[in-house]
Amino acid sequence: MKAVVLLSGGLDSTVCMAVAHAAGHEVLPVSFDYNQRHSRELDSARQVAEHFGVKKHLVIKTNMDDIGGSALTDKNISVPGGDVARDDIPITYVPARNLIFLSYALGYAEVAGADKIYIGVNALDYSGYPDCRPEFINLFQQLADYSTKAAVQDGRHITVETPLINLSKKEIVLLGKKLNAPLALTSSCYAGGENACGKCDSCLLRLKGFAEAGLVDPIKYQG
Repeated sequence: MKAVVLLSGGLDSTVCMAVAHAAGHEVLPVSFDYNQRHSRELDSARQVAEHFGVKKHLVIKTNMDDIGGSALTDKNISVPGGDVARDDIPITYVPARNLIFLSYALGYAEVAGADKIYIGVNALDYSGYPDCRPEFINLFQQLADYSTKAAVQDGRHITVETPLINLSKKEIVLLGKKLNAPLALTSSCYAGGENACGKCDSCLLRLKGFAEAGLVDPIKYQG
């Protein structure tokens, strides 16, 4: 059975890829070059895809920087310091990103004959993005059930799988370790330097997860 996997190159998407692979799927990773702030995660995604020996790693190019409105797509907006206790949606939120990415993944799954789409969204230890919540995934699933030829004509149901959605970062790290996911190849930092900054939301959540798991993060940090 084939499964499309949204692979950013970060910790969560890589563990999600490992879950899909361990389930026996032929994994079809898809990554996005959306003119984001840096290409560090894309480089990691390519290495992760190579690690799993996939037949094809699809990289879709789009220009979300034309919309802007996020520190990850507009270089005039600085990446803020991390605050894992914040309640508001941070400026690193990219408007409609997961909606757009899942739509591409749905089309790819239909053409490739995949019955699953795996996405590593997480609703516990995360940065507060609205498109990482179960409510969003449930509504997208309803949309998917009505928007493809595969579903309407062929009766083929394409399911969105979110194996990490109710896991803490600690649990995600431990799951990745259990599945021998290539965590050392991943990149999570919003700043995108040669070494992770250790200060942005993504770095702080990642470091918190490894610390609580009792493991050393295998990537390098500044300082």
